[in-house]
Amino acid sequence: MIPGGGQPNMQQLLQQAQKMQQDLAAAQEELSRTEVEGQAGGGLVKATVTGSGELRALVIDPKAVDPEDTETLADLVVAAVQAANENAQQLQQQKLGPLAQGLGGMPGLPF
Repeated sequence: MIPGGGQPNMQQLLQQAQKMQQDLAAAQEELSRTEVEGQAGGGLVKATVTGSGELRALVIDPKAVDPEDTETLADLVVAAVQAANENAQQLQQQKLGPLAQGLGGMPGLPF
């Protein structure tokens, strides 16, 4: 509610919404450039993803490679990628959480 019962300044609301959308776009761009890592098997397998969740690199220590047991290696790869994605999600929450909350408070916006 506006003090004094007046109508909200629509121009001001639109400017605030535009600013928040620009901030959100900038944060998303930063996330797409930021890389985080996850690992499994005590570091035998390392996965690198962007803050937006794109897999960028996978490093497998030769000690993890056993031709007789490819299932364990596959499990380590999956675990490393999952760990990296969890780290990316935490980064997203840090970067986008406050912005999304701000946008959610704007009347008339579908957030």
